[in-house]
Amino acid sequence: MQEQFFALADVVTAHLQTGEGYLARFSGEVSDFVRFNHSAVRQAGAVTQRYLTLELFRGTRHASQTITLSGHHSDDVSTVRAAVQTLRDVLSDTPEDPFFLINTAPQSSARTMPNRLPTSDEAVDAVLRAGAGHDMVGFYAGGPIHRGFANSFGQRNWDTVNAFTTDLSYYLAGDRAVKMNHAGSAWDAAAFAAKADSAKARLAALARPAKTVAPGGYRVFLAPAALEEVMGMLSWGGFGLAEHRTATTPLIKMVEQGVTLNVAVTLTENIGEGLAPGFQDEGFVKPASVTLIDGGVYKDCLISPRSAAEFGAAQNGADGSESPLALDMKGGSLKETDVLTALGTGVYVGNLWYLNYSDRNACRMTGMTRFATFWVENGEIVAPLNVMRFDDTVYRMLGANLAGLTSTCNLLLSSDTYEARSTRSMRLPGAVIDDFRMTL
Repeated sequence: MQEQFFALADVVTAHLQTGEGYLARFSGEVSDFVRFNHSAVRQAGAVTQRYLTLELFRGTRHASQTITLSGHHSDDVSTVRAAVQTLRDVLSDTPEDPFFLINTAPQSSARTMPNRLPTSDEAVDAVLRAGAGHDMVGFYAGGPIHRGFANSFGQRNWDTVNAFTTDLSYYLAGDRAVKMNHAGSAWDAAAFAAKADSAKARLAALARPAKTVAPGGYRVFLAPAALEEVMGMLSWGGFGLAEHRTATTPLIKMVEQGVTLNVAVTLTENIGEGLAPGFQDEGFVKPASVTLIDGGVYKDCLISPRSAAEFGAAQNGADGSESPLALDMKGGSLKETDVLTALGTGVYVGNLWYLNYSDRNACRMTGMTRFATFWVENGEIVAPLNVMRFDDTVYRMLGANLAGLTSTCNLLLSSDTYEARSTRSMRLPGAVIDDFRMTL
């Protein structure tokens, strides 16, 4: 796909008229998809897709079009030529854009991660073995994901990652299930089997009579998958320069009042160790890392070229959404084997869902517990907990009430497959939190 994309970029270059320039972005994948239900394969297939987004500009006037590529060069050349002419016609009626900022100093790059994925047969066999004797449902998706960039200044960037996601749930009855996720860029059969065994052990605990607790504050352990939902909400406007300058960030108290989180909390956008490409849509190369919160203190924003032009700041390679693509949270000193002991008496939360802001300006979130959430007494799981709603602020959860973070951080890849597989990731620890507010 790389050669095909760059060849099409050369075609665009050859068809430019005086004063015109272009940006070209490529998105493609070759993916195996397998869906499971009742521990059996219900759907299996493969997807190959290629998309080219072409943006033509003249000065600060610009227009773009996304086209589907066939992979046949002659056909794609005709499609690209037609797109150039269409965009050229549109430009004459397009207004000037004062915040149009692109990279004009070529910074070419290439990364191709080694293929350490299982074959589709190996993945299916592993999942079926893990589901034997249980009602297991979910999917496996794996294969190379390609991203590319080219422009009229001669810049060429390419990124290929080989990644997989196994998103499974072990279902018991009613609303009781245990969710497990195994994802990454290198298949580890032993690690997958260990996660499956752990999920099945928790499934047995779900068979006990459920417990309901009264609303109030409880000591909880948020597993990495539960903390991921909190961080996902926080990433919705929490770290972008545009939201900070317009006072719409949920972290406004950190920006304007100097409120801090616990000293143990350090968050970075770690592109250098993530799966997202190291370049963005305007051609700027992303730094290996950007520290967002350092020791509980807000440090840097993610700054897209557009925000940089609008607010007079220096861009740092952020995409237009100014949302993290490879968010890392520094771990603590709590060993995973000591989690239940450290929790003592309280609630083990495996997953959260349906999160939203109940008070955005206060960074207050609400949501529901999901799947395997347990009541724990004296370091022992006693009973599954009926579904509860929480309502609490990040300043409390990750501030004064943060009692500890696990030393091991889990890599959590996005399982989104809308339009295409995602390269977004998080690396997070688990967190013990005091006085976590359950409201219903």
